[in-house]
Amino acid sequence: MTDTFYRRPLPDGAIPFSSAEGRRLFAEALATGGLDGYFPLAEQFHTQAEPAFCGLGSLVMALNALAIDPGRLWKGPWRWFGEELLDCCVPLEVVRTRGLDLDELACLARCNGAAVTLHRADASTVETWRSALAEGARADAVIVASYDRSALGQTGTGHFSPLGGYHHERDQTLILDVARFKYPPHWVSAKRLWEAMHAIDPTTGKCRGWLTLRAARARGAGLGFTIRCDGDGWRGLVDHLARAVAELDASAEVDTLIRAITPLATHLEVRTPSTAAHRDAIEHARSALRGLPVYPRVNEITGPERAEVVTILLLASEMLLGPAQRAHLAAVVGDVDEESPLAAELQNVRAQLSALCAHLREDA
Repeated sequence: MTDTFYRRPLPDGAIPFSSAEGRRLFAEALATGGLDGYFPLAEQFHTQAEPAFCGLGSLVMALNALAIDPGRLWKGPWRWFGEELLDCCVPLEVVRTRGLDLDELACLARCNGAAVTLHRADASTVETWRSALAEGARADAVIVASYDRSALGQTGTGHFSPLGGYHHERDQTLILDVARFKYPPHWVSAKRLWEAMHAIDPTTGKCRGWLTLRAARARGAGLGFTIRCDGDGWRGLVDHLARAVAELDASAEVDTLIRAITPLATHLEVRTPSTAAHRDAIEHARSALRGLPVYPRVNEITGPERAEVVTILLLASEMLLGPAQRAHLAAVVGDVDEESPLAAELQNVRAQLSALCAHLREDA
C-alpha cells in the first residue's frame, strides 16, 4: 500500500516506554514518587479519534483520570467523557479541521469541571517547569503539554499530550502520546520538552505551554441541557451575553433581558437520552420549567420553539446581572426545588457559563 502509514520510529533522544531503558526509568521514577499520577491516566489511556483531536483526546484522558463527573450523558445511562461531548467552547467540526489552541483547551477543561492553571513557556523558567512536573506527578493533578513536535525531532508541528510522570534525577518526563497510531508513549528530556513549548502557535501568535488540571467542585447532573458553542465559539457566546446584559439599564424590566438573551438560544443544546428513566427525568425538568411564573412571559416574546432554552439561559445568566436586574428576575421567576431535576440542569448550565466567563476574563 502506498501513501499510508503505520506508526513512525521515535527519533534520537526519545526513549520508548516499553524498551528496557524505558522500563528502567519507570521503575526508578516509581520508587521516588514520580509516577503517582501515572496510574489514573494509564487507566484512561486513549487514542485520539481524529488526526486533529489531540487536544480533545488529551482532555478526555485528563478529565476521566481526575474522576470528574461530566454531569451529562455519554451513551445509554453512562455519564463519561468522550471527545464528542467536548463541544462547549469550539464546534467539533471546527476542531476536526484545525485543532485547538491552548486557550481553547483551557476553556474546554474549565467548562467541563476542571480547575485550570495555564502556563506559557515564555513566561516561565525551566525551574518552574520542573516544579510543575513534580506537582503533576501526584495523583490529584494532570499536566497537558502543548509543544512543537519538530523541536523534538518528530514529524508534524503543534501537538497536545498528557504527561504521565517525571524522573527527577535524570530530568526525564513521560509523554503519553494520544496519537498512538503515530508514536508510542516515550520518555524525553524535560528541558528539551520545555524548549519545544516555546514555539509560537501561528493561529494565536502566542507561545505554547502547558495546563495543570485538577478536579473542581462537583455539580449537578444535567441530563438534558448543555452549552454548545457554534459559529464564533466561546468568545463570541460569552461576549454577546455579557454585552447584552451590560447594555441593559440597571432598572431594565425582565422582558428587555429576555429579548437580549433570545438570540443566544442556539448555544443551548437539548440532548436526547436513550433510556426511558432519563427521558422521564428530563421531561420532569421541562415540565417544572414550563410551570415557572416567568415562562409564559418568555413564551410570549420568543415563541414556543425557543421558550424553554431561553428560560434556562435567563435563569443561568443571573451571575451577570446587577442587583436591580436580579431583583426584577427573582420577582417573576418563582421558586425552584433545589432537589429537583430542573435544579440540576440549572446548576450544570450555570457552571458552564461561569467557567466561560472566568476564562474570558483571563484571556482578556
